[in-house]
Amino acid sequence: MIYLDHNATTAPAPAVLEAMLQVLGSVWANASSQHAPGQQARRTLADARARAAQVLGCKPAELIFTSGATEANHMAVRGLLAAAAPGRRRVVFSQVEHAGQLRLARALAAQGVPVDTIGVHPDGRLDLEQAAAAIGPETALVSLMAANNETGVLMPVAEVAALAHAAGTALHVDATQCIGKLPFRFADSGAAAVSLSAHKFHGPKGVGALLLRQGQPFVAQTLGSQERGRRGGTENLPGIVGMATALELLGDLAAEAARLRALRDALERGLAAALPRVHVWGQAAERLPGTSYLRFGRLEADVVLQRLERLGVAASSGAACSSGGSEPSHVLRAMGVAPAEALAAVRLSMGASSTAQDVDYLLHSLPPLLEPLLREEQALAAA
Repeated sequence: MIYLDHNATTAPAPAVLEAMLQVLGSVWANASSQHAPGQQARRTLADARARAAQVLGCKPAELIFTSGATEANHMAVRGLLAAAAPGRRRVVFSQVEHAGQLRLARALAAQGVPVDTIGVHPDGRLDLEQAAAAIGPETALVSLMAANNETGVLMPVAEVAALAHAAGTALHVDATQCIGKLPFRFADSGAAAVSLSAHKFHGPKGVGALLLRQGQPFVAQTLGSQERGRRGGTENLPGIVGMATALELLGDLAAEAARLRALRDALERGLAAALPRVHVWGQAAERLPGTSYLRFGRLEADVVLQRLERLGVAASSGAACSSGGSEPSHVLRAMGVAPAEALAAVRLSMGASSTAQDVDYLLHSLPPLLEPLLREEQALAAA
C-alpha cells in the first residue's frame, strides 16, 4: 500500500511504540500519588515534558498536555476569551479553519459571543485586508491555523500576529498541520497559544498539547490540579512519552521539507502532462511541502479514490473528519470554487514513507485509468 494521507494521520514510529510499551508496563502509577511508584511516574512525566519543550522551543511550564489538537484548540479559544479584558468579547477566525474550529465558532455565536470571520483569496491565501479590518479594540482573540489541512496553503501567521499585537489582543495558532512538517519554535511564533497533535508526526493518537505563553491570562476549562491547574485529569503518561519521543525523532525538517516539495512538484507536473484538465488548488501560494489538493476535470472524488484504491494507493477527498459526505468542502467554498468542482477534490498528502518510486508508480498507473473517464466527461460536456 502506498500511503498518501499523511495530513489525516501518520503511523506511530517503532521507537514511539517501544517507549509507550515500556511506560505501560513499568510506569503505570498515577503521577499525582505520593508513594514511590507515583513519584517515578511524576519524574517520567517531567522528563517527557522537558524533552518535548526542547524540541518545540517553549519552556516546560508553557506546555499543557491534552487529548489532542481539538481539545487544545477549544481550550485556547474559550480560556483566552474568558480571561480577556472587559470590553473585549469578539473572536476572529478564518473561514478555512478546521471543521472543529468552525463548529466552535458557531457555538460561541449561539451563546451571544460576537464572531468575525476572515475570508481567503481564490488561491487559498488569507485576505490580510479583511484581517486588518476585523482585528480591533473589541477583539478578545484571533484563532488562525498555521497551514490549511486540505489545500496545504500556509497562513501569514507573522503578519496576523503583528495585527493582533497592535490591537492589544491575543493570537492562538492551530499548528496541527505545521508541526512535524516545517521548522517551528514557539518562542519565535508571535502567538499567545499554539495547538498540536501527536498523531500528525508519527506519535500516538489521543494526545496533543496547548502551548501557552508564560504570563498570558487564561481561564482553565477543565478543572483539576494537574497541568498547573490549567487542565484537570490524570495525565496520559504513555501517550505523553510517545509524543515526546516522536518529537525527538523529527530530525532535519528543512531537508525533509525540500525532499517532499520536490516529490510533490514532480507528481503535479507529471499528472498535468499526462492528463487533461488537472487543476491544483493553492498551487500559486506557499504550501505544506507534501500536500496536493487537486481535481481531474469534474470527476467526482469517490470515482478517483476508487481507482487509486485499485492501485493500492490510500488518499482522501479532504479532511478526514468530513470525508464520505456529499457536501462540498467549506475550504473550497470559501475560495469561491463551484460546488461541482469542489466535489471533485482529491487530497494527496506525502510524508516520511513517500518515495520517488511511489511518484513514478502513480504517474505510470493512474493516467490510463482516468483518461477514458475524462474523455467521456469532455464528450458529454460538448454534446
